[in-house]
Amino acid sequence: MTSLLAQAGDHLKVCSQGYTCCSQEMEEKYSQQSKHDFRNAVVELSNHLQNMFSSRYKKFDEFFKELLENAEKSLNDMFVRTYGRLYMQNSELFKDLFVELKRYYVGGNVNLEEMLNEFWARLLERMFRLVNPQYHFTDEYLECVSKYTEQLKPFGDVPRKLKLQVTRAFVAARTFAQGLAVARDVISKVSAVNPTPQGTRALLKMMYCPHCRGLVSVKPCYNYCFNVMRGCLANQGDLDAEWNIFMDSMLLVAERLEGPFNIESVMDPIDVKISDAIMNMQENSMQVSQKVFQGCGQPKTLAQGRTARSVSESSFSARFRPYNPEERPTTAAGTSLDRLVTDVKEKLKQAKKFWSSLPGNICNDEKMSVGTVNENECWNGSAKSRYDFAVTGNGLASQVNNPEVEVDITKPDMVIRRQIMALRVMTNKLKNAYSGNDVDFIDISEESSGEESGSGCELQQCSPEFEFNATEVTGNSNKSDKTVNTSAATRSGLSQAALLLSILFLAMQRQWR
Repeated sequence: MTSLLAQAGDHLKVCSQGYTCCSQEMEEKYSQQSKHDFRNAVVELSNHLQNMFSSRYKKFDEFFKELLENAEKSLNDMFVRTYGRLYMQNSELFKDLFVELKRYYVGGNVNLEEMLNEFWARLLERMFRLVNPQYHFTDEYLECVSKYTEQLKPFGDVPRKLKLQVTRAFVAARTFAQGLAVARDVISKVSAVNPTPQGTRALLKMMYCPHCRGLVSVKPCYNYCFNVMRGCLANQGDLDAEWNIFMDSMLLVAERLEGPFNIESVMDPIDVKISDAIMNMQENSMQVSQKVFQGCGQPKTLAQGRTARSVSESSFSARFRPYNPEERPTTAAGTSLDRLVTDVKEKLKQAKKFWSSLPGNICNDEKMSVGTVNENECWNGSAKSRYDFAVTGNGLASQVNNPEVEVDITKPDMVIRRQIMALRVMTNKLKNAYSGNDVDFIDISEESSGEESGSGCELQQCSPEFEFNATEVTGNSNKSDKTVNTSAATRSGLSQAALLLSILFLAMQRQWR
């Protein structure tokens, strides 16, 4: 050791001042070790946050998917008990509804408003046949019937309310889950640091050059460490502003999930709401039929034998009853949305300013610096003494005055710039989701995971309205002559069984309520 200390440091590239006990080979090994230590320090702090977002995404995703499964099972069980064979003969209509809701959540190209409008139109066609079993309806006639869904409101106000609730809740749920995944992936990419040659020199000088001077136990001064880390993490610092805005947007949508956009409160009673709509149609079937006959024409009457058979086949089960509270699933994935949101809100608040705090958090580690004590007994880059330079600001532009790391502020890291853009795009989508507007899906697969930059959010304008077209689709040219008798013909055409069904369902609805 004594002979080594007697060597001048002229052969070293970085640790060259004064005498040294390091060879050129040792300095190179220390250089590689300094890069390794720096990467580990960044990854160690980032992994905790990345794992948090990853685990919360999995929990939310599992919860939402299981919630949909529970809602579908609840509706199926309830409708089998309520409507029996009649429901089972038309169950594909309700299965299709849940297939589309699931497809929307996982990123399918589904327009929620149009899909729900189509569901109610198809349900009206099925119901219209059931409440008018004495008539024969062609596909063209039923297409005309479906145009009256908006105007006549045969299902009461349920479709309008449910469409608003489902759209807002599903948009918020899907966008929030995507936000968690985007945060996870951004951290993964940004924390994969690769210091520049200038950064590597600064890291070596700070971490291991004192070893070459025999000052193995002397740790870097805190502000010295701070400047080195600010220089090496200059581009990461530029992520902080967009990251904080993104965190705030996630918190806003989280509040919506707790309140008016709570998908759990929408999906849990969806079976009861749809049943309410069906019963409303039953109660108002005569008035609805009369107006449809006026607009679409008088349909052809079936032969008497076929009418009796049709009425028998379309009889509803009289076993309707709601679930008892203990029968209805109240949670999914072993938790509730409120508990999930409360937990993640605290994590989101803690994640703010992560990138601007990263240099300081690394230097707070006792392995990296002496801390804020013993400022005169630390390595300042050249000797064991006080560090006199001021700490530079955060971000790339501030490094023009960094005394420890030479940073080219004209060449930003493009990987990080893409992550900034990914956060900006996601923030726009969160803001739209907060307002209840549908947003384009973001692919959160491993291939993209926030890497691709994109433009702002495009809202889907999807509010089609049905036009009232009083067109004759039965081919009867004397429609005007028959219109005056439509009301009477409708009443006479309804069988006693259909009338009894209407009264029965009204009584059951009041009893149930």
